[in-house]
Amino acid sequence: MGRIRRQTRGPKMEGAILADRGRLSYDDRVSKHWPGFAKNGKENITIEWVMSHMSGLPYLDATITEDMAFDHNLMRRVLEEEKPKFTPGASSRYHFLTYGWLVDQIVRHTDDKRRGIGQFLREEVTEPNGIDFHIGLNLSQEYRVARISLPGIMDMISDMWSSARVFSLFYHYVTSDKNSDLNRAMTNPSWIDVWYKCTANNPEQHAMEQAAGFGIGNARSLGTIFNLLVTGHLVGKKMLTFLENPVINETGYLTDGNLAKGHGFFYAPAHGKEGGGLIHHPGHGCQQITFDIRNQIVIAYVTNALKMGYFDCCRNYWRIHQAVYDALGDSKF
Repeated sequence: MGRIRRQTRGPKMEGAILADRGRLSYDDRVSKHWPGFAKNGKENITIEWVMSHMSGLPYLDATITEDMAFDHNLMRRVLEEEKPKFTPGASSRYHFLTYGWLVDQIVRHTDDKRRGIGQFLREEVTEPNGIDFHIGLNLSQEYRVARISLPGIMDMISDMWSSARVFSLFYHYVTSDKNSDLNRAMTNPSWIDVWYKCTANNPEQHAMEQAAGFGIGNARSLGTIFNLLVTGHLVGKKMLTFLENPVINETGYLTDGNLAKGHGFFYAPAHGKEGGGLIHHPGHGCQQITFDIRNQIVIAYVTNALKMGYFDCCRNYWRIHQAVYDALGDSKF
């Protein structure tokens, strides 16, 4: 069982499940359900803006310690005091870790049992269906977790040589100003390092209920979760149709090209075709979940040997992706 860093944005179907049950609407202001959030310029932020990385909170000014991150009440107060870093709703900038804390609070404030995102996923999705995926792993299961390794220098060079976009992503990070959104998002908390150290192997972090990168599972478990989604076992047809449409398509600070986003996911053309078709989310190190609602296809790729690429820039994943759609043929599009 491996750690799926940042792939836990994938199980953001919790928002879709709650919306499908009438507990929230994506158009609701966050403050409708979480009154304490309505301060310091955050009064009009909607749930959709949070889900689509448009809330204006790509990083936090407050320094987050590991003890703080385990205390959801303390993190709630931190988020309530934060001010937007850009005009909410005006653009989309990737919310690296803040996304997990924001969505967790939305789930806690809209779920009738006031469960956190890890408990909600466990009780509503994974345990009833026998799925071995966890957000907040019990220490007794730690012996089953595979250790993650960073790519070596030659691996990094190979990945960057194969894709200009991978090189651009790395270049943006290493040359970014220390006060840039990107740098501040990736250096607070300081105890999480996705580039130079393998902090992901810390068992204490595995127990954390943080949905922006602390999920534990494997490709089968991740794929099974999304198979339940696309086959209508978690939400109805109306919600699936809603999820097929992105909210915003613009350049973000992590990519040179436009990136369509919405409802917690990214969007891409299906197998080289024009328009949409695929809903996906890349994770750090080439983790990937892709699902095709129209054809009820799910592709999950999980590796404990981290790589530089993402989505179609990750050669390992992309070979699998192309093979699946080549086997289906054009009749599926």
